[in-house]
Amino acid sequence: MSEHPVQNQTIRTQLIADMTDGPYAACDRLPRESVLAGKMGISRTQLRDILASLEREGFITRRHGVGTIINRHVLNVTTRMDIEVEFLDMIRQSGHEPGIAFVQVSDSVADERIAAQLQLQPGTPVLRIARLCTADGRPAIYCEDVMERALVQRDYTIQDCKGPIFHFLQKVCGVSAYLDLTEVRPVAAGAMLGEILQVPEGTPLLRMDEVDYDMDGRPVFCSTEYFVDGVISHTVLRKKL
Repeated sequence: MSEHPVQNQTIRTQLIADMTDGPYAACDRLPRESVLAGKMGISRTQLRDILASLEREGFITRRHGVGTIINRHVLNVTTRMDIEVEFLDMIRQSGHEPGIAFVQVSDSVADERIAAQLQLQPGTPVLRIARLCTADGRPAIYCEDVMERALVQRDYTIQDCKGPIFHFLQKVCGVSAYLDLTEVRPVAAGAMLGEILQVPEGTPLLRMDEVDYDMDGRPVFCSTEYFVDGVISHTVLRKKL
């Protein structure tokens, strides 16, 4: 594991921006590792960690004797389902002005489905955070995040709940999500979802049921997300092994 996770993420983001609309926007390849590391003020070992992550996600291809090729067809994709992107950033990347219409926080207990996802006993107290995100003022994504109530370690405000759930987990619960498993399927809007998302009952929606795990494989939260059609284009990159 890298010794500079926060710095690497910052440099990784900067490098993607440099390839998209920065100094390497018109280039087919990135500079040699020694040159690029010097430009970014990091070691070649640290740079290799960053390049390895970019290659895993398809943004670049490294070939011996050729160099680091920039995959523009991948960089030009606005939204990737296989890369975790916060909802507001996802909406912004799709060319819309993001916003939050409401946030609702409530205490409840785990039903059979939630208990199975979080490996809890049914009836265990849980915290539920619901958010409605908008694109250009129109409902776009409705999400309900659920976690065990016992994870909450300190007081929080509604402002803490408006940001990404990952920030809430780190700041309020002291835990971090490492990976998630997500089931994707189409559903028809019922009366409640139709009212929330301002679409006619029966309108097709994209539903994602997600469970996030920490590095030890323990589930830390689960979420149900509903996406209105026509706002975000969802693309998945799959490499041939």
